Amino acid sequence: MNYPEKQTAITGIGQSKISRGADKSALGLSIDAAMQAIADAGLKRSDIDGMATWPGDRSDGSGFSDVGIPALQDALRIEVNWYSNCSETAGQFGAIFNAIGAISAGLARHVLIFRTMYEATARKTAFANALNVPGQRVRGGFQWYAPYHTYAASTQQALYFARYVHESGIKPEQVARIALNGRRNAGLNPAAVYRTPITMDDYFASPIISTPLRLFDCDVPIDGSTAIILSHIDAARDLPNPVTRIEAVGSNMRYRNSWTQLDALATQGQPKVAEMMWNRTDLTPGDVDVAELYDGFSYHTINWLENFGFCKRFEAGDFIGDGSRIALEGELPINTNGGALSAGRMHAYGQVHEACTQLWGRGDARQVKGDPRVAALSTAGGPLAGCFLLARE
Repeated sequence: MNYPEKQTAITGIGQSKISRGADKSALGLSIDAAMQAIADAGLKRSDIDGMATWPGDRSDGSGFSDVGIPALQDALRIEVNWYSNCSETAGQFGAIFNAIGAISAGLARHVLIFRTMYEATARKTAFANALNVPGQRVRGGFQWYAPYHTYAASTQQALYFARYVHESGIKPEQVARIALNGRRNAGLNPAAVYRTPITMDDYFASPIISTPLRLFDCDVPIDGSTAIILSHIDAARDLPNPVTRIEAVGSNMRYRNSWTQLDALATQGQPKVAEMMWNRTDLTPGDVDVAELYDGFSYHTINWLENFGFCKRFEAGDFIGDGSRIALEGELPINTNGGALSAGRMHAYGQVHEACTQLWGRGDARQVKGDPRVAALSTAGGPLAGCFLLARE
């Protein structure tokens, strides 16, 4: 199966300092990440001929996406043949999927893809991460949440997760293992924002944010930027890092894409995109060495374990068990850098950076044992969903 994504490879990665309060601007963080990624790929700025990001510039004070392509392009003095940002894609990975298309079409050979968050600083002065803001008229789909006092993603998506708990019967101590595993891994990651170990008692002593979500089930707003270089595979073979191709993508929309009218609340929009991904490869869930799964909330990770087929529907609780299976030394290590729950909310781009770190053997104390060659990655919840496989040759 010679799908276009197999002709692309991640050739370089970069990440700025991740913090709960940056000492430089969002653009400065983006420049740091981009310059690292370009150098890591063994390229010069003049080699970059494409740029992509998600969702593009939203300089609205929320910190959700303060840097768009024009600002970074101007700062780096890059001249590109193609660029794209768009929020109506298969979740945050839409920037990667768009870049695959551009490279396949011959519009670009080396695409700089980045995601910058500035919510840690923004939340000190504004309503960051809020669906509705006092004094402003409510518009769009979120107007249907407002009468029920659903003002933030945690209260909105807790409704989905409550349905999952009802359908699956998962136990709270099984859910807790996602947060505990992430924090354990973050303790081995010098770049993570939270590294102090947490225990099961700590988890149950943490406040309920919105049932069934506790504080440790929610990701951490941060300031930071992650960048990757996606190249044509022919060019990748001449660059210093091991050739790591996009093996298969899941990017479809074969379900009802609505925050308020999801067909399946318990599984959200993930099953169809995972099905698409596995239909574009000869690999199977048993071939995956490491899984970097979206964890905006811990339940997203639980959903992805099932929707990727690592376990059967509504059996993730038993699959997780005492946490040993998903630990670094387990049969399926997940979120090896601590994930968004402990390393910080990079909207799954932190996981892309980490997947390459693991496949290239750079994990140091948190390096997965053996010789990991295949990584599964996922992003988003609700109606947003995207996923792909990375395979090192």
